[in-house]
Amino acid sequence: MNSKEFHINSVEALTEVSEYLISLRDEADIIAFYGAMGAGKTTLIKNLCHKMGVTDEVNSPTFAIVNEYVTEEGESVYHFDFYRIKKLEEAYDIGFENYFDSGNLCLIEWPEMIESLLPEKYIRVEIQHGETDDERIIKCELIND
Repeated sequence: MNSKEFHINSVEALTEVSEYLISLRDEADIIAFYGAMGAGKTTLIKNLCHKMGVTDEVNSPTFAIVNEYVTEEGESVYHFDFYRIKKLEEAYDIGFENYFDSGNLCLIEWPEMIESLLPEKYIRVEIQHGETDDERIIKCELIND
């Protein structure tokens, strides 16, 4: 099982995490980001998108549920925020399966709201606060049920 833990003390240090996640791209197209409000999920996603060549502004799609970004190579990246959904039907309403099955990278904030819809194979990223305000412990794991 692919698993790695990072201890991060600055936004700049997220590059190492992003590069690791990009290295797992052949393994899974879905990355699920777990963490408390303010843990840094969106910040890591912004860093990851930047490393992938996304030139669009990256913001959490809290109200839209999904944002589409395009890399310099013309590849779509989908960014989901399921924080506000109340029931699984809302994920079906936006056609989540079309995104998840597209072969494009799907970055999911608040995946616990749709956990039963996650594919058998995905990358789980857990972000926890460390001992200082700036420290984050980031655990990345390839899930293959």
